[in-house]
Amino acid sequence: MTDVFLALRCGHWPTLIGSWLHLTVSFMVWLLLGALSVVLAEDLHLSETQTAIVVALPILGGALLRIVAGWSSDWFGAKPTAVVIILCEFAVVCWGWMGVARYEELLVLALLLGVGGASFAVTLPLAGRAYLPAHQGLVLGLVASGNIGTVLILFLAPRWAQAIGWHGVFGAMLVPIALTLVLFMMTVRDDWQGVRHQRDMEWWHHFAGMIRQPKAYWLCLLYGVTFGGFVGFCSILPVYFHDQYRMDGVTAGSLAALCVLVGSVIRPLGGHMADRVGGLRALVLVFPALLGLMAIVGQTNRASVAVATMMFAVGVMGIGNGVLFQLVSEWFPKEIGLASGVVGAAGGIGGFLLPIWMGLLKESTGTFQAGIWLFAVVVVGAWGLAAWVQRQEVEAQKSN
Repeated sequence: MTDVFLALRCGHWPTLIGSWLHLTVSFMVWLLLGALSVVLAEDLHLSETQTAIVVALPILGGALLRIVAGWSSDWFGAKPTAVVIILCEFAVVCWGWMGVARYEELLVLALLLGVGGASFAVTLPLAGRAYLPAHQGLVLGLVASGNIGTVLILFLAPRWAQAIGWHGVFGAMLVPIALTLVLFMMTVRDDWQGVRHQRDMEWWHHFAGMIRQPKAYWLCLLYGVTFGGFVGFCSILPVYFHDQYRMDGVTAGSLAALCVLVGSVIRPLGGHMADRVGGLRALVLVFPALLGLMAIVGQTNRASVAVATMMFAVGVMGIGNGVLFQLVSEWFPKEIGLASGVVGAAGGIGGFLLPIWMGLLKESTGTFQAGIWLFAVVVVGAWGLAAWVQRQEVEAQKSN
């Protein structure tokens, strides 16, 4: 623990705190409809597929906007980009508070809420540039633990909705967004000078070099499983617990928040572990553990077993997320903003697909278990890819 504190003192820790806060509130915005999914389904009389689309669209929007935000982070600077993102969040949430009443409008709102997911592509570069390369895994893992905002919104939104309605929840969210903007402007160090030099001299060269490297595609595929699984289950777990095990909306949201809390808090451990033993070696351990846990969830009919096992499974995904972003900083140190955006987008696409197939299979089979087993099959493929990439890296080191 002493080593961790010493490492954090080696950089600009206010930037780390401001970046974490930005990501935390942005995740609350990003997963807001997932947290309200049970209430929205009852109020607007949505089918399983319609509900799945509503909770999945913000993830798709975030996936697309992460690429834009990653480019903007490297081109214009991460801090200005982050300020624009949080201003957009305020505007979209304000519309949700005052104007959305029909399913068609809800779909547009859902896509626009993806702006919250774009925060990932700017907060990680901000914090990463404030610290030495030796501490990147730990620092990026700490910032990325800002996905604890998902826990907060899953726990709070159903309770707020009972008291003030789901429109009122959007109004309440305007307060933390505004406070975050002020605190972010006060604490985060501007990285404009360093980024301007990179923009003028090297950005396009680094971009062309990155997209020619197979490592970029490996990271995208693997992150599509770990983060895609994490954020996809974050959005669908309230509906899963409510429909599969007949829990009320508040209980389902609270248990979903508990599961996500584990995955959020444990994420820095993944980055720290990757710093110590190597990212690829850590990944080869993560995927079989995840496979075993998903197999248990896929075959149990007991709510207590499903909740406990899902909690551990989401925790393992959180570790995998921390490991993978240590690899991003190690393999693409000069284009970390762009790489964070592209890899993060791949994770968002995975998170978009998971609720969609869960909803479709639930509507066609009457149970979510088929969707769980499909995810287990995807994990098998990711395990095989991670083992193959590790073998390729070992052979490359031997040849050198």
